[in-house]
Amino acid sequence: MGLNQIGPVMQIAFVPDDFDAALHHWTKVMGVGPFFLLENIQLEDSRYLGAPNECVFSIALAYWGDLQVELIRQQNDAPSIYRGVAGQGLHHTCLLTNDIVAARSIAEAAGANLLVEGKVGADGAVIYVDTGGGPGTIVEILQPASGMLDLFAMIREASRGWDGSEPLRRLG
Repeated sequence: MGLNQIGPVMQIAFVPDDFDAALHHWTKVMGVGPFFLLENIQLEDSRYLGAPNECVFSIALAYWGDLQVELIRQQNDAPSIYRGVAGQGLHHTCLLTNDIVAARSIAEAAGANLLVEGKVGADGAVIYVDTGGGPGTIVEILQPASGMLDLFAMIREASRGWDGSEPLRRLG
């Protein structure tokens, strides 16, 4: 038994050295897009390795079929899971849950170490855990805030039949 009890992988995420080059790769080479940019995100009540944290980051989201692709760029120098791991490899995967408390218990039972926790919107929550074993072993477990699944559905729908125009679109 393991984290697969929480649910299937819905997202693959990257923290590229060069955000613009990564965006070009995903849109022009892989044909994934359009990406929707959310800037200057800061989790409420964020904690990194147990300590209060003020990491500010931006994300670009797109869909490759039903799989969400996320590109992350940290905007400040706060300690975080995004510092010192940039490169072309997978940074983390994401699982969705309706019960962050139960999902956290499953992660703990599987031996995963808590890296980050915080609130998402008025009624959502997120944790990032390290399952050990090297790059790509961080797992984000997200209890979506109200409206977040609708946002994901809009982004997924925009990818269906995307013609390559406007590869990066700003949100909020």
